[in-house]
Amino acid sequence: MKMDRSDLSIYFDKRMLRILLLGAISGFPWVIIGSALTLWLKEDGISRSTIGWAGLIFGVYAINFLWAPLIDRIRIPILTSLIGHRKAWIISLQFIILISLIYWSILNPIDNLALIVFIGLIIAVSSASQDITIDALRIEQIKKDESSAMAAGAAIAVVGWWSGYKLGGLITLISADWFQSLGFDNYWQVTFILICGIIILFNLGLLFIPEYGTNERIRAQKEDQNHLRKNIKISGYTGEMISWISATIINPLYSFFKKNGVTIGLSIVGFIFLFKIGEAFLGRMSILFYKEMGFSKSDIALYSKGLGWITTVAFTLLGGWFAIKSGVIRALFISGIVMSLTNLMFTAMAWSEKSELLFAIAVLVDDLAAAFATVAFVTFISLLVDRNYTATQYALLASIGTAGRTLMASSSGSLVDWLEGDWGIFFIITALMVLPSLILLWIIRNKIFSNRN
Repeated sequence: MKMDRSDLSIYFDKRMLRILLLGAISGFPWVIIGSALTLWLKEDGISRSTIGWAGLIFGVYAINFLWAPLIDRIRIPILTSLIGHRKAWIISLQFIILISLIYWSILNPIDNLALIVFIGLIIAVSSASQDITIDALRIEQIKKDESSAMAAGAAIAVVGWWSGYKLGGLITLISADWFQSLGFDNYWQVTFILICGIIILFNLGLLFIPEYGTNERIRAQKEDQNHLRKNIKISGYTGEMISWISATIINPLYSFFKKNGVTIGLSIVGFIFLFKIGEAFLGRMSILFYKEMGFSKSDIALYSKGLGWITTVAFTLLGGWFAIKSGVIRALFISGIVMSLTNLMFTAMAWSEKSELLFAIAVLVDDLAAAFATVAFVTFISLLVDRNYTATQYALLASIGTAGRTLMASSSGSLVDWLEGDWGIFFIITALMVLPSLILLWIIRNKIFSNRN
């Protein structure tokens, strides 16, 4: 495939800058309940298994579709009329994350482990809920018939997500290391206050992002509701309530399976669930692995977050271009195979002496694979959604993928313990986990999108 400047010019569309910010807002909470919480618990003597099972809080990302219809329909009083429906929800949920971080800053894990994990759950619920609206707002920046722009937007969204996660992680880990070197016993708690400032800056930028299609979406949803109310033939408040619930919850699901067919729809769901399980197992334990290999927080920040961000941005943009040129199905196949193979780099790292060079190479190839796979994955889901139910359908499909990544990966710490700390075998197992999804995708490859209007 020849590199064409016209394919790359879409990245300079002003809409991409808005999508970049939305991605960063989405990715940053994973620093808080992922990297920061993991190291905080580890350095306070909490076991690998406990930390792994604490990762169950990520499971809320797998079920956020349950309340996505409510977020898609319910307007927040006053704030919605001032700044828009989508942004009102995001800012409200960001405020909850801020309060949670302030509460974390006065606790310690030894005496308050259950409370800290519970607050982490609140942060996770808020983050998963804001993702419903962020993804919808991101998709709605692009017109329905702009498939190339959608692929580019998916790439930029991933760049933004990894920027929020990687650069946010870089700032967080270096800050924690610096506060510790200054002699702060509560260096993590001080770091959480610093994180609050970053969240406030995100929200200021959010106010400049416009919202599109709100009136059309409300009108279409209302028409569906009125149609249902006529069909159920129940008048009054009861009919209104039943039709509202049906239009809010049932119609998005009906629309998805009507456009894809039941068999293909279920196959798509199966693929989405299985595709990134191996990556999640690796990612959940990577920080602990680096720590046990003898790398400091600053080392992890430099190689995993700093270098990782640079490579992720570059490879994500290339991944978006690749998805535009090759098609999303082929991109999923190739990136899935590469994602599986690159996990073996961590096996080489585990069975070797501590090496910063090998660490850097492992991060490089892992980020290359993850970037390509994520762009193809996000583009795939984005192209499937009905614009009348953007938030609900995207949340449903994305949360199915998250279910595979978070719920199953919560046993990753127990798997390492069962292997008696043999990290090399652990990473080989993660490399094999992508194969079932690729087999399923191969079976349905020629039928996806073929029967959609």
